[in-house]
Amino acid sequence: MNTKDIKQPATAFASPRFCNTGNFMRMQRFENAEGLDFAIYGVPFDTACSYRVGARFGPQAIRNISVMMKTNNPIHEVNILDYLKGGDLGDVNVVPGYIHPTYDKIEEFATEIVEAGAIPIALGGDHSITLAELRAIAKKHGPVSLLHFDSHADINDEVFGEKYNHGTPFRRAIEENLIDPNKSVQIGMRGSIYDAGEFKLAKSLGLTTIPSHKVREMGIKETIRMAKEIIGDNKVFLTYDIDFFDPAYAPGTGTPEVAGFSSLEGIQFVRELKELNFVGMDMVEVAPPYDHAEITSLLAANVVFEFLSVLAIQKREAQMKG
Repeated sequence: MNTKDIKQPATAFASPRFCNTGNFMRMQRFENAEGLDFAIYGVPFDTACSYRVGARFGPQAIRNISVMMKTNNPIHEVNILDYLKGGDLGDVNVVPGYIHPTYDKIEEFATEIVEAGAIPIALGGDHSITLAELRAIAKKHGPVSLLHFDSHADINDEVFGEKYNHGTPFRRAIEENLIDPNKSVQIGMRGSIYDAGEFKLAKSLGLTTIPSHKVREMGIKETIRMAKEIIGDNKVFLTYDIDFFDPAYAPGTGTPEVAGFSSLEGIQFVRELKELNFVGMDMVEVAPPYDHAEITSLLAANVVFEFLSVLAIQKREAQMKG
């Protein structure tokens, strides 16, 4: 082999050492999203965390344990790669410590996926990254519906006097007209909060928030029925914070809240979403330094797999209709 053909690894000045460490489910690595139905990419950024950091290692950890995943979903009786073409595009080369340059890089990366006609699926990273993803989505699709699974609403105006934090992305998304709050739903909010009127604030912003205790009263199917009714046939971005789950099932996260949902319940929510028109998704706030036996990362990988299964079912049904 000619030494000129040997590619040097990326310098750590351009690509942080925790970027580009593996592929999701051992899928094929692609240079771009041309011709793909979906494209998975990592956003290893946690500078906007308000308590425990470590989510920068989330994409790497999710990919590492995703080798446990097989391509067949027995519940839906579908092999995701029989109907979908997709793979892993690697990571956004974030700028550790600097949120706005990182936002620019995320938006550029995601825009290329969207423009290629693929559905972008991001592995975070803290929840601040979703704002940049939505900027890319909105450039193509206009304001979309947000379907948000989380223990926190993330609609603060400021955190520590700053407008851009993992507790503020959806306030900014509404202000930037990236999402349609009147067709958006937040599910699972719980725990102590800074402002006793937070649910009223969400309503004043136009959002429908279904807190955890209401979900328990209504049940999963009724909660999703209500969400589908609000969203209708609008295009949807799914954002899934791992702290939606109870920390007994997902301890590896930066801001855990007790009395959350089980692994099975969290996955059942995704399995009920087959009728929605998705244009993007992310899985955020996996913090491996606080994980045990990779159970949080494994759960995150399974949520992404269930989402891919939904996309595969939709593609299969579209093909059957001709």
